[in-house]
Amino acid sequence: MANFDNAALLDRQEIRDEATANKYVGVASKAEARGDRLGTIEALEAAFAADPDNPNICFLLAYQLDLVGEEDEALHLYEQCVQRASPHINALLNLAVLYEDRQQYGKAERCVRQVLSTNPNHERARLYVKDIVASQEMVVEEEPQPGIEQHNLMLETPVTDFELSVRTRNALRKMEIRTLGDLLRVSEADLRSYKNVGDSSLEEIKAMLAQRGLKLGQVLEQQQSAVKQQVLDQLRTDGGDEQILQRSVNELQLSVRARKALSLLNIQSIGDLCLRTEAELMGVKNFGMTSLLEIKEKLALRELSLRQLEA
Repeated sequence: MANFDNAALLDRQEIRDEATANKYVGVASKAEARGDRLGTIEALEAAFAADPDNPNICFLLAYQLDLVGEEDEALHLYEQCVQRASPHINALLNLAVLYEDRQQYGKAERCVRQVLSTNPNHERARLYVKDIVASQEMVVEEEPQPGIEQHNLMLETPVTDFELSVRTRNALRKMEIRTLGDLLRVSEADLRSYKNVGDSSLEEIKAMLAQRGLKLGQVLEQQQSAVKQQVLDQLRTDGGDEQILQRSVNELQLSVRARKALSLLNIQSIGDLCLRTEAELMGVKNFGMTSLLEIKEKLALRELSLRQLEA
């Protein structure tokens, strides 16, 4: 996160109390209203520093960090949010998603069942628990327990243990890709978007994974499959047309810049687009707020939307 200006730093040296925290929450609200995400996060960080025991501020900061892809920080804050007698429901749900992304299915299921214990008819929680249980069963069916443990150990192997060129290793290090499992969580488009990963490095990585029966984006594909089922279930609940998800994104008649961004993410259908979050789109080089608003408007005309985190 960026540093605060001098005035903000002086403010943070004041007595930490609710008044100071509320002041920064107000600043964050104004920054969010004008689309200044970094400013929103900076103000919420100041509010949290002033009143770290405020569960609402803790959740707001976690949510904003989650939106911009700072998942490790968001996870830590969500965990802090839910360590209370009456935890924030959406903190539990968002934490469950982060746990599931890390294949920590037991933790994810506990979070969702905690929501259902007090709100048994919560629709999204009921969908989540089905997906989590299905993911656990799918893993068990694919491999017996000893094989799973061996597989997980393999995924924790540092990429430096494999025969990769110095250029490729340096590029992965700069992208903070440290283990084999990290490689399975990035797509080919993600690697291509990094300036130091050329065709030769990409083919080198793909060949190394193929020797082990793996491929880039494998974990992402599994996650997207589960999310796709959620989107379909929600569309059926709302009485929508499932066929629209199979149609090409070209039907949206997007601008050239927006189409290029979707191409980098290998988004071919409207359904593929609905599986993505704002943060994923904003992470594409040269993709700005104008393109994001354009896509959201086009989807809204068809009563669809991007995948959303629980706010």
